Amino acid sequence: MTPIDIFNNLQKFGQENANPATVEKYSRYFKEGYDGFGLCHEQVDTRLKEILAMPAITQELILETSLLLVRSPKYEMTAFAIRLVQNYHTTWSIATFKTVESWFAIGITNWAHTDFICGELMNLFFKKKLIDLETISSWRTAKNKFQRRAAVVSLIKPMKLSADYNRYFEFIEPMMRDPEREVHQGLGWFLRETWKKQPGVTEAFLLKFKETSPRLIFQYACEKMTPEGKERFRRSKRGNE
Repeated sequence: MTPIDIFNNLQKFGQENANPATVEKYSRYFKEGYDGFGLCHEQVDTRLKEILAMPAITQELILETSLLLVRSPKYEMTAFAIRLVQNYHTTWSIATFKTVESWFAIGITNWAHTDFICGELMNLFFKKKLIDLETISSWRTAKNKFQRRAAVVSLIKPMKLSADYNRYFEFIEPMMRDPEREVHQGLGWFLRETWKKQPGVTEAFLLKFKETSPRLIFQYACEKMTPEGKERFRRSKRGNE
């Protein structure tokens, strides 16, 4: 069994079970385009179990295979890669993280895969103390906008276990003028979650940027505030572009 064998197995499965109606259904959620087979969750789960039950399957083999899967334009192939790597979470090492990190340069091109990686893989890398903020500091200025989004969305679950949010605010501060919408959404999402836990320190951070940062960040960050609360973060006429 080789990485190309597993790749071909999954690609053939996708082709044989393609559902154009499902592809059309999900296309509306992806402004950057959606290229998939149209597999349902049950089909993906079943095939994953069959792959993992094959003889000679190891974590090292799965990591090598993931590099082929993520390069495929088909949506489900990257989803297979994420789920396969997730299966070995009890024996992850820094090499596992380095493999996942490399995915952004070769094939992570949408918000859904990005957020799946953040919630199901990056959270565990932090929890297992394989990485820290310094490990992903370079992600904040990565060429791939989805890697920059991941730099902040990866922090949502770890943040909820922390009492000190200042280090997280210091980490994201250089990103508050990022030019991309997907990053603005990630920043706003993160700040909305910190506001739920620690509104005072979150509002102090937001006030520093209300005249200079993209409004979409504030749209997301202030979503749960009262109308009066939101009004505090409205940009003044002086600050309007």
